[in-house]
Amino acid sequence: MTLAEDQSATPGPDWDGPIVMVANPGSGRNSRDAEVIDRVKEALGAELRLVGKGDDIARTARKASKDGAGLVLSCGGDGTAMAIASALLGTNTPLGVLPMGTFNYFARGLGLSEEPVEAAEQIRTGEVHETRLAKVNDQVFLNNVSIGIYPAILREREDIYARWGRRRVLAYWSVIKAFLRFRKPLKVTIDHGQGPQTHRTAMVFVGRSAYQFARFGLEGTDAIEQGGFAVLVIKAGTRWQLFRATTRLTLRTAAVGKDYELIETDALTIEVEGGRRTLIAYDGEKRYESGTLRIAMSDETLALVHPAHEAE
Repeated sequence: MTLAEDQSATPGPDWDGPIVMVANPGSGRNSRDAEVIDRVKEALGAELRLVGKGDDIARTARKASKDGAGLVLSCGGDGTAMAIASALLGTNTPLGVLPMGTFNYFARGLGLSEEPVEAAEQIRTGEVHETRLAKVNDQVFLNNVSIGIYPAILREREDIYARWGRRRVLAYWSVIKAFLRFRKPLKVTIDHGQGPQTHRTAMVFVGRSAYQFARFGLEGTDAIEQGGFAVLVIKAGTRWQLFRATTRLTLRTAAVGKDYELIETDALTIEVEGGRRTLIAYDGEKRYESGTLRIAMSDETLALVHPAHEAE
């Protein structure tokens, strides 16, 4: 029986306290999202905290934990889940991820349904796993962190959306603009315990989502599943090489040695030539960082809800 069928469902025995749903500013603004949130809220007997414009998602989740929430439910995409996971890291408050974003790589990687109502039922009957999270300096990320062309695309997209609104065709235009503005590759030094190595590249992409890598036909999933990182150093020094590598990545035909170098490691540092401030992208968000980027798994753990294992 699913939540859609059983509106009298009650939280499982692991939720020693109220369930608090935290929705990002974009959630609940169209009829479909509002309907899903209402159905889940009623079925779980949950409290909804819809984060308003200008409010902080992480602060809202942190307060829910301090207020004694038995479970905090992230209602949004990967960026929302990342912010809430960061707030709950090191606490005993479990996190459930309700996939309501565009890609939902994190939720899908946990084995959750892409249908939010079905995912809510999986969370209601789920299991809590203590999980370490990835960090770049002090910033938690769930799926990936990158420097180079991808953060530049996100910056272009944000500027275009602010001026013309959020439309898919404009997202494609942001990619074209970022490519047209590409002048020369970054010079980066990467050290993953084997001594520093210098690369010239259009992008360094550090992955923690085996699901995302498998979806794009990329190698490195074993390292991720063993608790480490798969690092792609894109082999592109010119605009044409960048276009070729990106096309092959999109078509899922990219190959190690031809389109990218692969580094599998438990931790690494990245230094950009000149030590200048570097724009990084992490789970669809972006920020500037100065100096060395230090990437490793957290010492603290997150109480993360996975779907329960079915009996053999």
